[in-house]
Amino acid sequence: MQKLKSIVFVAGVMLLILAAAVGYLSIKYLAAILPADSYEDKGVYTFSPYQVLPVQVQNMGASGRDRRMNPTKTAYMVYYRDTSGSGYQWSQQALTRERGQEIVDAGAAVERRVLSVPADRSYITVEPGQTAESYTARLRQNYITALVLAGAFVILYAAAWCVIWRKGRGG
Repeated sequence: MQKLKSIVFVAGVMLLILAAAVGYLSIKYLAAILPADSYEDKGVYTFSPYQVLPVQVQNMGASGRDRRMNPTKTAYMVYYRDTSGSGYQWSQQALTRERGQEIVDAGAAVERRVLSVPADRSYITVEPGQTAESYTARLRQNYITALVLAGAFVILYAAAWCVIWRKGRGG
């Protein structure tokens, strides 16, 4: 019974730390979301795949010693460029090099909406049905959901400790 209690305690503390980190990052990313009027809609462009290249990404699938020994892993990105020649590019991760090469060989065109950020001379691409308003609203909704879930866990954790503390004092 004592071993089960210690496992529950350690798991609870680990989840509390995770919830605090998720809450912090949610607040940080919420504050960094540009307002919808910061984006300039450049319209929908057709992109075609032209190459697959290996890139190094953070190894999020590993844990513990394996992550320390292998902090990065190789992923394969399929690169697209717009067919009108305006210079816009877009990339998407492929599961394997072979799958990425199949996408390039098929040459299937993809439509994406280009949203420009004039303030920093950059752009993003989103699904063709999205607008700057729907894009920022979706980001905001995702971060708020994560923040609410993290906050709910912290509150439940604190409430559980209050109950345990009162029970231990004989109250």
